[in-house]
Amino acid sequence: MADRDDDNPSGVKRADAAPSSRFGRLARLGALAPKVLPFAGEAIRKAMGKERSEDDERLAQAKLLLEVKKTADAMLKTLGEMKGLPLKFGQMASYIDGLAPPGYEEKFHEVLSKLQQKAPPLSAEAASRAITKELGAPPEELFASFDFEPFAAASIGQVHRATTQSGDAVAVKVQYPGIDTAVENDLKSVALLEQMIAPLGRKYHSKETLDEVRRVFLAELDYGLEADNAERFRAMHASDDEIVVPRVFHSLSSKRVLCTELMGGCDYATFCAEATEEEKSAAGRTIARFMFRALFKYGWLYADPHPGNYRFLGGGRVAFLDFGCVRELPPALVEGMKRYITALQDGNDAEFERACVEVLGYDPTDVEGWPIYTSYTRVILEPLVHEGEFTYTHEFAREAVAYLVRHGRKVVFKEGQPLPSLPKPIHMPPEHTFVNRLQWGLASVLAGLGAKGHWRALVEDWLRTPVVPLPGG
Repeated sequence: MADRDDDNPSGVKRADAAPSSRFGRLARLGALAPKVLPFAGEAIRKAMGKERSEDDERLAQAKLLLEVKKTADAMLKTLGEMKGLPLKFGQMASYIDGLAPPGYEEKFHEVLSKLQQKAPPLSAEAASRAITKELGAPPEELFASFDFEPFAAASIGQVHRATTQSGDAVAVKVQYPGIDTAVENDLKSVALLEQMIAPLGRKYHSKETLDEVRRVFLAELDYGLEADNAERFRAMHASDDEIVVPRVFHSLSSKRVLCTELMGGCDYATFCAEATEEEKSAAGRTIARFMFRALFKYGWLYADPHPGNYRFLGGGRVAFLDFGCVRELPPALVEGMKRYITALQDGNDAEFERACVEVLGYDPTDVEGWPIYTSYTRVILEPLVHEGEFTYTHEFAREAVAYLVRHGRKVVFKEGQPLPSLPKPIHMPPEHTFVNRLQWGLASVLAGLGAKGHWRALVEDWLRTPVVPLPGG
């Protein structure tokens, strides 16, 4: 099936697959590196606390501002074409406050936000071949109608509008050909780096963390697992009318094709720009209930809170679209998390510190690190501890990332020492890796909404009762 002009308004010929060879992907990232290095160097300079004169600082910022859009555009093109893990990290940089270069966040977010909804798509032929291979017939036979122009394209698949033979409007997510090989090669490249620093990595348990990342990202490649996850989350929130999880059409789904109910409503950026303050706060409270009920009541972590995963249906109703990056946490870890949060709520500092040691692996004998990590934990949990109404702001979301950088540099870059020194390791459970992603991402999403709420009251019952089995599980 040939691409038609009306299927491809840009006129740019689409590829049939993302680049998947390990060295080819490394080469693309290598070509991008010179554009990113000036900003990395600026971040290191700030971390080391090196000062410039006022004139030199003004000149340096003017020079970088000239480059910032070109760098963001280059990242958009390279990461969009590569897809897989590089695109995933680009999406994170596009919305999590504090990850973009300090002072240049607005411009980076403006350009990279395009990665949240529509990365460069693949050809109509590629989508047709993938569906035929997975479901045994071409989309023209399986569906009453099928739009070959994808309306969303992201890290491992693109999404098409279609209508089933029974008349249901559906979204059909088609996995990019070869993306499984690409993701595995990305993970091998990271594993090679980990092996190169193995003596140091053993000290910081980097292999265990990488194993957790590998397990979660490889599971995302199986749309059958994603379909099961969607059913789990539908069951968790069945009694909450403001949380909408699209129905899965299992007969039109497989390991690499996922067919779900098509959601209406509007996207995150439009909702943030056009909704009233009360509508945005109501939607923020719905998103928080979705995340925290799953985590604290049932022990399931929704680990990918980025803005492309929501459709806003009016008032506080929100549809949740992607269930690939989901993790069932060990009950002991969830109960441990509840333990240090409720200790803070109760003002029980001794119990909070014991939980930091026994659950999070903080070391009370680490004279430099202990006060930083315990204070950071207090900072990031403030919305769940604060009595009364709390408003999520970009300043709070940035602090969730910046706090560790600002205080950690005093440990790493000591005055009078020419070389950096390594901090003492903490031994956080590997399963906690994606909890950090949720904390940072959710804070940024709610900050974009300017969401106000009594967040402590929202979660308190779940925090003070044991984890329960899934409904019907």
